[in-house]
Parts: sequence; C-alpha cells; structure tokens
Amino acid sequence: MARALTAYLKKEDVPSREALQGALDPMGFKIVVDNDYTPFETRGYVPCALDGEDAGFDLRFQEAAAESQSKFSLADDAVVMAIRWGGDPREELAALAVASALALQFGATVEEPGANDPLSPEEVLAKARKAAKSL
Repeated sequence: MARALTAYLKKEDVPSREALQGALDPMGFKIVVDNDYTPFETRGYVPCALDGEDAGFDLRFQEAAAESQSKFSLADDAVVMAIRWGGDPREELAALAVASALALQFGATVEEPGANDPLSPEEVLAKARKAAKSL
C-alpha cells in the first residue's frame, strides 16, 4: 500500500485542531493531534501521539487543481490535504485516523495515489481499524 492519501475538502470545512480532535476522540484510536496543527499553515510534520508515543505524519495544504475539481465535482475553493507517513505503524494509524475523521465528519473525499475512484468514508475507517489491529 502506498504511504499516502489525498483528502479534498471545501475550504470552509477544513477543521480546526479542536474540531479535528473532537472528531478523532469518539473513534477510539487514542490519537492526539498536537497543537502545532494549524489549518492552511501546516506544511510538513504534524506531531501526534498514540498512547504517549510519537505517531506524527506529514501534512501539506494545497489548492485543488482544476482536474481534481472536475474529477470529484469539487467547489472552486476546494483544498487538498496531502497526507503521507513513513514505515512506523503508529504513523500509519495516525494518518489513517485523521483521514477517516476528515471523511466521516467533514465531508472530505479521500483518494489513494493512482486510484480511479475515491475511497468511501467507511473504507478509510476500515483501513484505520486494520492499522490499529496491527499494533
């Protein structure tokens, strides 16, 4: 599996750190997003913790390209959240949990690199649950 996902959201739906954490908590993954996460300003490593252990991942905000807007029927002000992680299973879980929260609570369209169709919110959540079981 590629160690990357792309989430497409309406600009006004990009969550604050508090809203993102509020969406993550009920999912039960015990992921805590650090206060360093700032919508539209975060460019690079986002510190996260999983049971007190480092579980951060890379996150970059971009404007959606025209082809993405038409492919996913996105608004002109759509935002891309490029999510990448390394080989640590905790990083994978944190990235997948955040992508799940974005899809389930904030209406994000989530795509794997090279895929023809986006993942459903339930598919993203299933990937996060699978990653949690591997820990």
